[in-house]
Amino acid sequence: MKHSGGAERDDGILIFGERVHMVASDLDGTLLRRDGALSPRTVSAITSAVDAGTEVVLVTGRPPRWVDAVAAQIPCHPVVICSNGALTYDAKERAVTGEHTISPGAALQLVDLLRAELTDPAFAVEAGFAYGQEPTYPNQWPLPAGSLVAAVEHLVTMPVAKLVVRHKEPGDPWEVLDRARRAVGELAEVTSSGPGAPIELAAPGVSKASALAFLAAVAGVEAKAVLAFGDMPNDLTMLAWAGTSVAPANAHPEVLAAVDYVTTDCDQDGVAVFLEGLLGPR
Repeated sequence: MKHSGGAERDDGILIFGERVHMVASDLDGTLLRRDGALSPRTVSAITSAVDAGTEVVLVTGRPPRWVDAVAAQIPCHPVVICSNGALTYDAKERAVTGEHTISPGAALQLVDLLRAELTDPAFAVEAGFAYGQEPTYPNQWPLPAGSLVAAVEHLVTMPVAKLVVRHKEPGDPWEVLDRARRAVGELAEVTSSGPGAPIELAAPGVSKASALAFLAAVAGVEAKAVLAFGDMPNDLTMLAWAGTSVAPANAHPEVLAAVDYVTTDCDQDGVAVFLEGLLGPR
């Protein structure tokens, strides 16, 4: 455990004698199964946690347009942390409530550095609800309506929340991620949500932890009263910040080594299993 001492409030989940007033969970590979489904067991466990007085916050690398379907199924906090902390989104009002951006000049500098480091990089950008990509960017999903397809120099004429890059580098994707991180230095936060996912860049200091810390402060919740779940390196800052951290068994080795507890695989509803253990018989 990373914390000691009790909270003044007497609601929330009780974990080894201490209260948890906020649960923060990553989505893909953590709260969701590998097929993207939110299981009935997980919905039930989260509902029970909320009924016990604990806020549940969704924290994801996804852009706002990809969270509505999940948020609608559970009684989560209306504000969802998106794009690895670069955006906050009110899923009830369908409105972006906060955005931390990369300036056009900084984005162009990052593009130049990554072009010098990586083989055949192709770029995409996220800004609020807007999405743009270069013609050569390899898509995993259909283009959102209204997408801008153009050279990256045109995509970053306005500030962007996230700069995304795919490449043709061979070898270990995590080693390539480290190379990209070293190439840009302190000019951006560099992360990835999985070995097959793109490299993602945000403004300096922007992370899931920074956004969660702000949301918790607004709610009057201290870090020691936050329980966080995550599975990939883009979750590490959040897991380190929270009072208690948990990873599913399928998590990246670096995450498994960093957390306080390991629960079952996401396909075995690991978040629900851990919460059920705290909530007791229902």
